[in-house]
Amino acid sequence: MTLRDIFANISANPNGLLWFLVCIPLLTFLISIWQNPNTPPQQNPARFFYAAMAYLASIPGIFAITLNVYLFLFERQSIWDMNLITQLLPIVTMVGTLIIIKRNIPFEFVPAFGKLSGFVTLIFAMIGIMWFVDRLRIYAITFVPFQYIIIGFIGLLLLIRFGWKRMF
Repeated sequence: MTLRDIFANISANPNGLLWFLVCIPLLTFLISIWQNPNTPPQQNPARFFYAAMAYLASIPGIFAITLNVYLFLFERQSIWDMNLITQLLPIVTMVGTLIIIKRNIPFEFVPAFGKLSGFVTLIFAMIGIMWFVDRLRIYAITFVPFQYIIIGFIGLLLLIRFGWKRMF
């Protein structure tokens, strides 16, 4: 089974994905209504639930954003061919869920939320480098072994990651 088969199957039977993507912000909203607003954020018991909801919403959302960037930059897909269920709805769910969470508790009190932002940074740095390399046409004759080029590429990724950490 390929990724194309999975997306075709989801497009043919979207009820499960629709149910999943609608329930995440709905459950987050219901918990935000039921929680005590006077509880300090570091003692809020709902923060663990918010962490689970943030991950359940963000992983499909990040995947959808990455897929869209790939399809539009590398595959040259038209925006008119965009599948709304698999390419847009996860992003809307992620944004909605994160807005609800942010209204109720600062992100620094949501457990392990910083790991998610580091993951996003790494993905987009790699996509940016791949897009740059895809557009770049360099013809070079070199005596440098390919292993050293790969090591340099990994070092560049680590440098980007370190710089991003220092910046924010």
